[in-house]
Amino acid sequence: MRKIQPVIMSGGAGTRLWPVSRAQFPKQLLPLVSARSMFQDTVGRVTGDALFLPPIVICNTHHRFVIAEQLQETGIVSAVQILEPFGRNTAPAVAVAALVAERSAPDSSLLILPADHYIGDEKAFITALEAGRRQAEKGHLVTFGIRPERPETGYGYIRQGERLGEEEAFKVAQFTEKPDLKTAESYLEQGGYHWNSGMFMFTPTRLLQEMTRTCPDIVKKCKATLDASVRDLDFLRLDEKSFGQVRSDSLDYAVMEHTLDAVVIPADLGWSDIGSWSSLWAISNKDSQGNHTMGDVIAHDTKGSYIRSEGRLIATLGVEDLVIVESADVVMVADRHRAEDVKNLVEVLKAAGRDEHVSHKRVYRPWGFYESIQEGEHYQVKHICVTPGAKLSLQKHFKRAEHWVVVRGQARVTIDGDVTDLAENESAYIPIEALHRLENIGAEPLSIIEVQSGSYLGEDDIVRIEDDYKRL
Repeated sequence: MRKIQPVIMSGGAGTRLWPVSRAQFPKQLLPLVSARSMFQDTVGRVTGDALFLPPIVICNTHHRFVIAEQLQETGIVSAVQILEPFGRNTAPAVAVAALVAERSAPDSSLLILPADHYIGDEKAFITALEAGRRQAEKGHLVTFGIRPERPETGYGYIRQGERLGEEEAFKVAQFTEKPDLKTAESYLEQGGYHWNSGMFMFTPTRLLQEMTRTCPDIVKKCKATLDASVRDLDFLRLDEKSFGQVRSDSLDYAVMEHTLDAVVIPADLGWSDIGSWSSLWAISNKDSQGNHTMGDVIAHDTKGSYIRSEGRLIATLGVEDLVIVESADVVMVADRHRAEDVKNLVEVLKAAGRDEHVSHKRVYRPWGFYESIQEGEHYQVKHICVTPGAKLSLQKHFKRAEHWVVVRGQARVTIDGDVTDLAENESAYIPIEALHRLENIGAEPLSIIEVQSGSYLGEDDIVRIEDDYKRL
């Protein structure tokens, strides 16, 4: 019997969960429903069982080191991490994964999983996968439908057709777009409609055969991209020029809506795509007033709300059905029933030229992280944390000088070729245009306070001369 080759799709931005989810650190990398990130929970469901091959992970190149670190934290070894230079929707990503799997595991059944979904019933999940594998082995293209609990307008639907034998599997009669409320209510009344989960299963060869028929241009250009791609450390980096020529399209539109071999497996998985704050509220533990609170929160005479503090105290009085999220640089308040529209706030930020939708105050790098403490005219103060054995790039700045003070740990500082080791409470000054590097030579995390001064303090005033992580 074929093994299952999981493919974890981790390319989304999660704008409807702003301000916690941001472009440089989106929702799948965050611990929203457990102590682990949603990505780690997803990978954990399809590892540690003889049923599965090591997963293929597809992610944006900017997230590669965070993904690698999260895999390492959970002891999971990835078959391959495929880096997209930019998003091209799901059809090209799945085509690349199928091409890779056809070479490495041609007898497998390919399982496509978004990295940011919640599944409450993992036993039912495995049962559904086994049913899907049996259908995939017969040459079908399988999608998993979630039996609807309510007339949901935020999901697409799948209408089931004739049953296939004795198994709980049906031909797909129709894929439908997200409906209005009246239409969604009619779907529940009629029965036979399921939420489109975005999870799929098929053999690599069968999918590529169907894609060659329905979207041959995508397959051809993905093959060219893969041929031009290169290994980079533990990653497979897709060729940017070739991948930029691939048409952006979803797997649903490019393949599933045009094939005659689509099959739906209905399932009750305790599933949610965690697509908004209201959906996260729905699966979260609540108090007797229907509130879910996290962090430093006092909720008095408050009902039906999701309140999350990452630092400061949030106190509420006489309100209901709100989403309140506090982070280091943003406080967001929304009507819980309009949580789907949070993405519109992100568009407003983009139009205004602001960057709060891009990154948090804490920005992760392959060597650790930095976070801005205070900014003013011609100066900025940052906290820099470097993991043991790691070092920043050899670099210089044209418009700013820097002063480093070691708060904890042991640092090795290189300035224009001179190497100095610093301990706690010792410091170094880096003049404008000096070639410099910071390295952690100790066994514990290195904490540095950096004071920048100059006419321009942007992150783009960095010229990397040498970098262990092969960044531009």
